[in-house]
Amino acid sequence: MRLISAASVLALATSGAALADCDTVVMSDVGWTDITTTTATAKHVLEGLGYEVDVKVLSVPVTFASLEGDDADVFLGNWMPAQTSAITPYLESGEIEQINVNLEGTKYTLAVPAYTWEAGLQSFADISKFAEELDEKIYGIEPGNEGNAYLVSLTENDTHGLGEFEVVESSEQGMLAQVARAVKDDKHVVFLGWEPHPMNANFDLKYLPGGEDFFGGEGVVHTVTREGYSAECPNPAKLFAQMDFTLEMENSIMGQILDEGVDPADATEAWLKDNADVLDTWLDGVTTVEGEEGLPAVRAHLGL
Repeated sequence: MRLISAASVLALATSGAALADCDTVVMSDVGWTDITTTTATAKHVLEGLGYEVDVKVLSVPVTFASLEGDDADVFLGNWMPAQTSAITPYLESGEIEQINVNLEGTKYTLAVPAYTWEAGLQSFADISKFAEELDEKIYGIEPGNEGNAYLVSLTENDTHGLGEFEVVESSEQGMLAQVARAVKDDKHVVFLGWEPHPMNANFDLKYLPGGEDFFGGEGVVHTVTREGYSAECPNPAKLFAQMDFTLEMENSIMGQILDEGVDPADATEAWLKDNADVLDTWLDGVTTVEGEEGLPAVRAHLGL
């Protein structure tokens, strides 16, 4: 999927007028499979309630700028503490509001294959010792990502002796393809890893300590909205405030998408049909656009 650059934020302004209409929900998907998964899941439920859903593929910085500018309503992927520096100014100004913790127990930091760990690369401080084996490269994800920016700062400041290293920016899929090639040949590689993600099942991984000042330990994912969304559109906001996910759910769906090539819409619909009991909690007190009870409408929409 194509990520929209920061310069393109202005082009989104034309949609701003539509945001006053709560019948349309504008969501950001930053192109990470976990956020694509949760966004696609929410889209099924919202459409079952009668809402129009407009999903825009944006980078994280553009997502926050779009929420600030009222060009997007909701983002399900505020990973904390990793995005603390990026989102704090918006939270302090009130332009973005955190309305729910939708996932707990996340991991996000540099990772290595287990054989690299066993060879002695067991912390950020050990990376420079493997400079030759790593070809002085650290593999990140999409340009503009705050995790990449932190890693670049380590190289620029020669922190942990990383001054000669290059942070290779790519898509999630591109980075993981590089990791797969390295693992196939038993070569050492260090890269940004996270959970939930099927990479944790596909590769025997170890997460490196040493980046806690930025990545923290185990984290959480927040649902965030533009300022005033909950007051202006209380019904969909109530849904988002109650829509919680699990590592098991996301790992399962993401595995289908990445490993089996299942379309995200199909994978999430199948999961909802197999786990329809989650709708009882998500839709408690939530109505359709017309004000009818939400749960039976969504169940009917999903063919349950």
